[in-house]
Amino acid sequence: MIWREVAGNWVLVPQHPVAIIHFLGGAFVATAPQATYRRFLESLAREGYLIIASPFLNTLDHEAIAASVLRGFERAHRQLEINLRLSSALPIYGIGHSMGCKLHLLIGSTFKVERAGHILMAFNNYAADRAIPFVDLLDKTIPVEFRPTPAETLQIIQQYYQVRRNLLVQFANDSIDQTRQLATVLGERFPGMVAVQRLAGNHLTPLGTDVRWQSGDAFSPLDALGQWVRQTVYRDLASLEGTILQWLNPC
Repeated sequence: MIWREVAGNWVLVPQHPVAIIHFLGGAFVATAPQATYRRFLESLAREGYLIIASPFLNTLDHEAIAASVLRGFERAHRQLEINLRLSSALPIYGIGHSMGCKLHLLIGSTFKVERAGHILMAFNNYAADRAIPFVDLLDKTIPVEFRPTPAETLQIIQQYYQVRRNLLVQFANDSIDQTRQLATVLGERFPGMVAVQRLAGNHLTPLGTDVRWQSGDAFSPLDALGQWVRQTVYRDLASLEGTILQWLNPC
């Protein structure tokens, strides 16, 4: 499979698609999801999931970003349906990481979309003064905050979110995760339809960064440490991939 650009999205098409995944990444790594999330997304594509990954630039207006990525996804989806004669019956799942979760939640709350479910990894809904590096250096007389604000986001989800089936993934070593807060809101809206999985890893686990380690002529304790780090990263990512595939297809 080869990544291709379709209507501004990055797409992977398996030979026999079983479903479509709309992927949205984190705030500062979403501009090139085909590179930053390559290992993770390609593992899903190998299992038959057609990937449409929408890049975006982060701004304070998250509602506008959500609308933009949805329009881009729909253009790509229509083009693929025509060019590849995709079945209109293929289910569509949304997968988001960090800020990508918030965007999927806004899409599912403010637009009429058909989704078989959402997978939301390492949900983050902090205010701008914590989420944006160096924002504290800006002019204090000018208010800087996301639209909608964190409180408004939860209220929108609580009142309008329409995607009933959800898998929430949190990582054991993630100090900025807010999955518990989201689980409470979604659990009240759709009792019994929200699964929460706590996995080994950290906030960057879905990126599955390839930790390359060049050993010297002689194998040293430092080489052993490098190999251990690499194996740990991929073990955590493999666990994440397995959890998601099991949820997508319990049979």
